[in-house]
Amino acid sequence: MKLQMNLVEDACKELYIRALKVLPDDIKAGIEKLDKSETDKRAQVVLKTMITNISVAEREDNLLCQDTGLPIYNVKIGRNVQFDGVDLKTAIRKGCERATTEHPLRSSVVHPISRKNNHTSCGIDMPAIHIDFCDEAETVEIEMVPKGSGSENNSFLKMAIPADGISGVKAFVIESVVSAGGKTCPPTIVGVGVGGTSDQCVAMAKRAAVRPLGSVCSDDEGAKLEKELSVAVNKLGIGPQGLGGDSTAYAVHVELAHTHITLNPVAVNMQCHSARRARATITPAGVNFGF
Repeated sequence: MKLQMNLVEDACKELYIRALKVLPDDIKAGIEKLDKSETDKRAQVVLKTMITNISVAEREDNLLCQDTGLPIYNVKIGRNVQFDGVDLKTAIRKGCERATTEHPLRSSVVHPISRKNNHTSCGIDMPAIHIDFCDEAETVEIEMVPKGSGSENNSFLKMAIPADGISGVKAFVIESVVSAGGKTCPPTIVGVGVGGTSDQCVAMAKRAAVRPLGSVCSDDEGAKLEKELSVAVNKLGIGPQGLGGDSTAYAVHVELAHTHITLNPVAVNMQCHSARRARATITPAGVNFGF
């Protein structure tokens, strides 16, 4: 399959808009589940307000949140796909720009020193584009994640050592959630990366944060850690919007990689309650949208 760049550009434009307006079904189910199990009266009111906001945004074809975030495009390319890498990145960027200028969306992207805003949601190395490969033949999958400031500001890395043990990993995750408090607009998805290099660890934490609810770490030890931390985090009493309650997180997700014998890095990255993402799959039959 030869990848058509006009399809990529159009898909990336549509994905940005969809991600900002329509919450994935697993997240909607997740907040409904928390609403049914929440015991704190004030937290129940907050959760119901969030559920109403989700409904109004979809009904009015409006944004779930005013923060259009930093645009992230995760691309997986299957076997037997012909493409030019430079053209691919150009098409993604054009789609992102068009979503911002044609829809229009508020651009949240500025130069880190001058703070100048080009009002295109693009700039130096932005949007963030991550390209990987998969076994599925003649398939290209593009995931769009608008990462808001509230969740992205609460990102943490610790270059732990083996002597800290798994208890040190758990303690750092809990400390990170406590430090974030209500600033992430909880309930959150807490993404945790363990192992690898420092940059790899942070990237794993972000991948974990955008995994669908109900998914499980492919590694048995990682899956066990997810369960333990998910219970622990919701005993902190932070609650929705940091106002107290049982519903601090939808879940804790863990991704890991083998690491050096003298290292054990751990990173945390979070999604807010409006855990936005959208996905397009391009095949010879055309483009399909989903989550």
